Amino acid sequence: MIIPARPYRPKDKSRAELTVLLVCRWILARLRHQRFFSLDELNAAIRPLLVELNERAFQRLPGSRRSVYESLDRPAMRALPPNRYVYAEWKERTVAFDYHVDVDGHYYSVPHALVGHQVWTRFTAATVEVFFRSQRLATHVRSYQRGAHTTIADHMPKSHRAHAEWSPKRLIQWGESIGAHTGAVVEHLLRSKPHPEQGYRACLGLLALARMYGEGRLEAASALALRLGSPTRKSVKSILESGRDRSSSSAAEPLTLELPLHGNVRGPEYYH
Repeated sequence: MIIPARPYRPKDKSRAELTVLLVCRWILARLRHQRFFSLDELNAAIRPLLVELNERAFQRLPGSRRSVYESLDRPAMRALPPNRYVYAEWKERTVAFDYHVDVDGHYYSVPHALVGHQVWTRFTAATVEVFFRSQRLATHVRSYQRGAHTTIADHMPKSHRAHAEWSPKRLIQWGESIGAHTGAVVEHLLRSKPHPEQGYRACLGLLALARMYGEGRLEAASALALRLGSPTRKSVKSILESGRDRSSSSAAEPLTLELPLHGNVRGPEYYH
């Protein structure tokens, strides 16, 4: 075991530096006039000098460095571990509201009950481990894709597991089972996001509106939202809350834009 010098103990440091000075005097100084063209050639020249240095007798103590090593160090030595040493880093992290922790820009899940708690992450080149109160609670294969998520289903709350069971195809089929206009709104919600998964929450919100207002009203509200050019969950919900989906005129008559009479308003005739 290597014991480093203690902080604020200059005498500890001097003992280590004395060994460096000894090597410089008895090995490097004796080779200073030679030229070497490879590392193997240099090691071959150092090896006999190192043996000679270790076998030199101490000036004040009995024995030599070699004899002390054979009597003290070698009996205490153990075999090397069967597995190679794996370099790992440790960092403390706070579990975010989405029950994930950030490790170099990638997000790894932990049990959702730990939201808001401090955890320790141990990550190597191949794995990421999460510890809470000295207990390992999660293990992931390390990913170097920044901004992405690695999620274990068992870490998710039950409500989030239900969301994970949905897919774009299934959501569109559900919307079309209510009506063509509802299916068109669902498809728009999925396509309006960079990733379809980001539109799942809004689509599932439409599902809740069907339970609250009925599938017939949802289809009528979706049709009106499409005609208004605003096929969003917020627009559909506003139409349902105001009851505009029940008005026969709003569903059958074309939309007209009534402009106020004002000198600064040119009107549609200006563009003819």
